[in-house]
Amino acid sequence: MKKLVFLLLTSVSISLSAQYKPWTSAKQPLKEIKALKKQIKKPEFRKVDYLVTDFGAVGDGKTKNTEAFKKAIEKCSAEGGGRVVVPPGVFLTGAIYLESNVNLHLTDGSTILFSQDSNDYPIVFTRWEGMECMNYSSLIYAYEEENIAVTGKGTLDGNSDLDNWWFWCGATKYGYNASRPGRQNPARAKLHEYMANRTPARERIFGDGWYLRPNFIQPYKSKNFYMADVLVKNSPMWNLNPVLCENVLIERVKVISHGPNNDGFDPEACKNVWIKDSYFDTGDDCIAIKSGRDEDGRDIGRPAENHIIENCEMKDGHGGVVIGSEIAGGAKNIYAIGNVMDSKNLDRALRIKTSSSRGGTIENVFFYNTKVGAYKEAAVRFNMHYEKPGNHIPTIRNIWVENLTVDKGGKYAVFSDAYESSPVTDFTMINAKMVGVQIPYKVDYLKNVTLKNVTVNGQPLTELKP
Repeated sequence: MKKLVFLLLTSVSISLSAQYKPWTSAKQPLKEIKALKKQIKKPEFRKVDYLVTDFGAVGDGKTKNTEAFKKAIEKCSAEGGGRVVVPPGVFLTGAIYLESNVNLHLTDGSTILFSQDSNDYPIVFTRWEGMECMNYSSLIYAYEEENIAVTGKGTLDGNSDLDNWWFWCGATKYGYNASRPGRQNPARAKLHEYMANRTPARERIFGDGWYLRPNFIQPYKSKNFYMADVLVKNSPMWNLNPVLCENVLIERVKVISHGPNNDGFDPEACKNVWIKDSYFDTGDDCIAIKSGRDEDGRDIGRPAENHIIENCEMKDGHGGVVIGSEIAGGAKNIYAIGNVMDSKNLDRALRIKTSSSRGGTIENVFFYNTKVGAYKEAAVRFNMHYEKPGNHIPTIRNIWVENLTVDKGGKYAVFSDAYESSPVTDFTMINAKMVGVQIPYKVDYLKNVTLKNVTVNGQPLTELKP
């Protein structure tokens, strides 16, 4: 029996290792992108409209319309779906729950203004910084729903500022001071403790008195989520945050939000995601792909898989395309093509950040046809020592960068901080022209590096050595 178990385990190990094949040409990921685009489709909705004003909503910016939105969405879903339409005006509301087959449609000139009262956000099953818990509902939330959308040329205003939501982060630059109640640090530490002890997620109860800010839009364990054309601004925390979702399509969305941890788009442990033609002007990373923190990410074991980031503009933000740091479930098949980024606050264009408290494998990252103006630290950054160390050494492999231009580079072109036992493996850079860089590179542990037609400040870059 022991021999049989050994043989089975060996067979599984060989099978898994055989699945890894680094790309040898850009034609391979380009072909994969083409096939993936055919799989990702926007949901279709019944051609029936439900006007929120018919359910008692008043667009005066003062009347609270939470119940009107709830009634309109419930009736729409119960009758087979359609559009819940928001006409011109400013509609104040608490949390909105999206039910299956409902398209929340904001007409041009409409604004949904979210309440600053935490009592308007019920406690739901959610994720906060990649950790499962019971906390305030996101401003727009769905759980195990199908065929849901937020569309139209209106505005979603999270109504956050230095006096509402933001100061809970505990930073004085966002309005916190010792004389006012509210700081997330004790709750954050408690949630880490719950996770480390594997306390059941539904027993990790937060909410009033804990000061964990809600995210803006969070469909959870849902299928066929679509967003188009809306402006999203002033989020309490992360802006667009689908979790454990499948078939996510986002196009022509504009995110302008400069509060603390105001990432633009944070898909967590999702499969088949395509965001295109969108605009990010944010207070943190523009796009940060995630799959859960530490024990929660590893125990659930769902990677971020099959993501396309196409033709997006990163006007402002700390990172352009970021993978991590809550990436314990791993990530694979991440394709960023045709994106533009330029900002005095941009630290890195492509960043992969993880740690040995996370673990997991990040593989098959394709960064193609990218135009970068200015950045501060590195065009390409690998970091396996983000936050505290642990006993789960991560893997980063098959990273392909091609057709990259940088006009006003920062400190490094390439910066790597890895483990000797787990070097960044199969890193390829082709047709890259970077100027204004202080130091061509700073690297430690890289394996199987390919550089073709790469120049830094007009000089060929032919090797990356410690």
